[in-house]
Amino acid sequence: MNDICQSYKDELQRLEASGNLRKLPSVVHDGKWVIDGGRKMLNLSSNDYLGLSTDKALRQEFISNRMTEECLFSSSSSRLLTGNYTIYDRLETLLADLFGAESALVFCSGYHMNTGILPAVTDSTTLILADKLVHASIIDGIRLSQAQCVRYRHQDYKQLEMLLQKHKDNFSRIIIVTESIFSMDGDIAPLYKLVDLKKMYPNVMLYVDEAHAIGVRGDNGLGIAEEQGCIHDIDFLCGTFGKALSSVGAYVICRKAIREFLVNRMRTLIFTTALPPVNVAWTYFIVEHLSQMKERRNALNLVSSRLRDALRVKGCDVASESHIVPMIVGKSSDTILKAEEMQRKGFYVLPVRPPTVPEGTSRLRFSLTAAVSEEEVGRLIEVL
Repeated sequence: MNDICQSYKDELQRLEASGNLRKLPSVVHDGKWVIDGGRKMLNLSSNDYLGLSTDKALRQEFISNRMTEECLFSSSSSRLLTGNYTIYDRLETLLADLFGAESALVFCSGYHMNTGILPAVTDSTTLILADKLVHASIIDGIRLSQAQCVRYRHQDYKQLEMLLQKHKDNFSRIIIVTESIFSMDGDIAPLYKLVDLKKMYPNVMLYVDEAHAIGVRGDNGLGIAEEQGCIHDIDFLCGTFGKALSSVGAYVICRKAIREFLVNRMRTLIFTTALPPVNVAWTYFIVEHLSQMKERRNALNLVSSRLRDALRVKGCDVASESHIVPMIVGKSSDTILKAEEMQRKGFYVLPVRPPTVPEGTSRLRFSLTAAVSEEEVGRLIEVL
């Protein structure tokens, strides 16, 4: 009998031969360090940008002040049934107040957010204009929608303006979709430019994913939209709690009518079990403290700037303006060897390969955190 899984095995062999086979790592975490095979390495692949997940004092402060309802480890239901605990309403009110917005809505994950919002708010008369380098979850959300889509060249706003001019009368609604800090290159979108473009046309909306910016940018840690002064001009201001905020889940800041529409139409909200109340309570606790974390944001900016500058001095083409600092190697196989070398020398950095990035642009992606010291970055630079 033919092996029913043979086609899968063949594909796995092809991936291994091309240097693109993925495996789940088995590592032990010890603060800002990871231990793999007895080797202790500085973790430079974490999204814990503010170093909050390893802060024992912060964790103890949270645990010592919890109410019984907030300590439940499961909601046991979707929010539209019995899973909408009080802490959800409190968190959404807090978010709306901090952003000075009409409302906010919380989701189970960034993936749920990006695969749920766009299919809910679009139809066949909608056009989505998305930056070429938006995250895979956004691409999946676009594919699940009925909207037509054109992906403009990365940060090419002249092309975007041409597309808007060309299509403005052909669709009932056009939605511009971008990240604020791009996850692979670490570069930053000039959101104020997108706002200006949006304001030129009455049927254009703006969708911004701040997954890598919330917590680490802006005076109060509210992201690039705060930093650039355009929070109130973005129709769907999205972000996640699972990176700098060291929690789980995601949110959108929006007008009240959009929030209520999502509650009624967004399948990834309606048909999933809500987050456990204890996780939502932890998120609330962290968000309350965001404005007090300027010192951590400053420390992160300092080490990030130092690494970016050092790579440029070494001749690397670094587009990053953030704490995500890629070093392009090229071939997948070469990138894997370089990552292994870095790990032998005490730095846990991982190779990023196709299909996450285009062929020929495999890279080491240094994901810095506020827990990394200047001395440690200095050692990293010496090794590089």
